Amino acid sequence: MGPVCFIHLWQAPMEFTLFTLLNGISYGLLLFMLSSGLTLIFSMMGVLNFAHASFYMLGAYIAYSISNWLGFWPALVLAPLVVGLAGALVERYGLRPIHKFGHVPELLFTFGLSYLIVELVQLVWGRSAVAYAVPAALDRPLFTLYSTSFPMYRSFMMAVALAMLASIWLLLTRTRIGLVIQAALTHPEAAEALGHNVPRIFMWVFGGGCALAALAGVIGGNAFVTEPSMAATVGSIVFVVVVVGGMGSLAGAFIASLLIGVLQTFAVALDYSVMSLLNGLGAGITEATPGFALLKVTIAQSAAILPFLLLVLMLIFRPKGLLGTRE
Repeated sequence: MGPVCFIHLWQAPMEFTLFTLLNGISYGLLLFMLSSGLTLIFSMMGVLNFAHASFYMLGAYIAYSISNWLGFWPALVLAPLVVGLAGALVERYGLRPIHKFGHVPELLFTFGLSYLIVELVQLVWGRSAVAYAVPAALDRPLFTLYSTSFPMYRSFMMAVALAMLASIWLLLTRTRIGLVIQAALTHPEAAEALGHNVPRIFMWVFGGGCALAALAGVIGGNAFVTEPSMAATVGSIVFVVVVVGGMGSLAGAFIASLLIGVLQTFAVALDYSVMSLLNGLGAGITEATPGFALLKVTIAQSAAILPFLLLVLMLIFRPKGLLGTRE
């Protein structure tokens, strides 16, 4: 074997590993953008918002309309603000009146709201996918290694997610607003005694969480597909992220998002089955072998269930999640 052939054999797995890892990290950071708002809402208010992914979808659709009118960059700012304001109104006139009745009415309210938003989206924008395109300034490769290019827009998604993480951390730990929010969470009576309007704080926390979901929709809607089932596609994964990371833990949600993003991306890229591995070792598995149908399922085909398998294992061995404090 000549040196050129050896270089090509070495480059192939390196190229696959590097670009699959980068794609997995970018997908994981998008999951974090989506799950961070849900984590903040739950940690501050104890509300598990079943409509959270619907606000993600709403952000994508509103950004699509604004981008057609003003362009992508104004949409990046305006769409989260619009959805955040809508979320604040939902908390003020929807969740707040039923909060005194406990968590079950809150869950039912947000569950029904998710269906209402889907129907609203279909009435306004239709049932088909819309042509929400990546902005021309970012629609080019960032770099090319070996024979594969990494899109600039993927790196933009990663940069926005990391900037959002830093902003949330600075807001909650280094500003007076963050201190008031944390005080309202742990000692609401004392915060009210000091003159702070705790219900109003919770309203804006809920709106802020919805705005973060909308921001994920703005940058994720054109990277993937903007259509009415996009909320259902990511909604269940977001709850897996929140539970695996630990209910209410922002750092846990960050780690779980990256873990699930990389896990799913590598799984989708691996078209191997147990049967192919065993036959490679000389097992000689045929259609007459017991359990043949299960053995021929590839890793790529099972990629969709891997996050839920991780969730089951987490609930068995560590119910409070990676960095959570609540069982």
